[in-house]
Amino acid sequence: MSSTTLPGNNLARLNRRRRLQEWLVTLPSFIWLLAFFLVPTLIVLAITFKPVEPPYGNIGPGWTLATLHSLANPNYPAIIWRTVWVSLIATILCMLIAIPFGYYMARAPQSRKSLLVILVMLPFWTSFLIRIFAWKILLHPEGYLHKFLRLLGLIQEGDLLLYNTGAVLLVLVYTYLPFAILPVYAAAEKFDFALCEAAQDLGCNRLSAFVRIFLPGIQRALVTAALVVFIPALGSYVIPDIVGGNASEMIGNKIAQRIFVDRNLPHASGLAALLALSTVIPMLFILAIQRQQARAPAPRRNRSTP
Repeated sequence: MSSTTLPGNNLARLNRRRRLQEWLVTLPSFIWLLAFFLVPTLIVLAITFKPVEPPYGNIGPGWTLATLHSLANPNYPAIIWRTVWVSLIATILCMLIAIPFGYYMARAPQSRKSLLVILVMLPFWTSFLIRIFAWKILLHPEGYLHKFLRLLGLIQEGDLLLYNTGAVLLVLVYTYLPFAILPVYAAAEKFDFALCEAAQDLGCNRLSAFVRIFLPGIQRALVTAALVVFIPALGSYVIPDIVGGNASEMIGNKIAQRIFVDRNLPHASGLAALLALSTVIPMLFILAIQRQQARAPAPRRNRSTP
């Protein structure tokens, strides 16, 4: 009887030890997220229900629902909708560029990979604000890009490349494209491209093998790249403020306006809470889909009897 219980006890002990090691490894990250993400988010959410004391915007004592009533401003749905669809289109454009570029980087010769990685990382060597102002100079009516397009007859002299949604989309894609390329490249470099070659030997063309073999093989990297672009794009306010106009305002611009101009921290906290919800909900949805796929049983193969 002891011989049958000892292996079970050893297995349970090994499982407990493994779980303890996993908790110890993840504990620093958990504490970091708790201290610098969850706690500040809860504080911002609590400020939403506090009154504001004019004229300096101090947070008053007590609790109130006035901020929630003020969020019913009829202009906010249009701004929130613009923020979501601009961020979504910027994410899609980044992914459409990052996937083939990451694939090309992974299949490039080893001597060329380092150069390609440096080219992707090169924009980070310059200040973020300097890059945005450089785009403002390029898109200015007296800028080189505007003059070149006028020379080609693509635009007229009175057409503006600045202060519109197109300029915001262009600079968003330029800014966040490296964040999409790097995860795709990291996953593609570890991908076994012999699987694509085997699919081609079995009758698939290169495009079909790319779509049916390569893309599912780097699915997690694609989700990561999309989230890394979509979440920061939702909270962008510097880019719309510099190259966009009043018709291109995003929710981040309203939050900055409530903090620095109106001095209304509860109102800004309410808008930030809405932005956080719009960020967390897609992440929870994607995590739920991934857990469901992980729990799904693997398809059984039919074994032919001899």
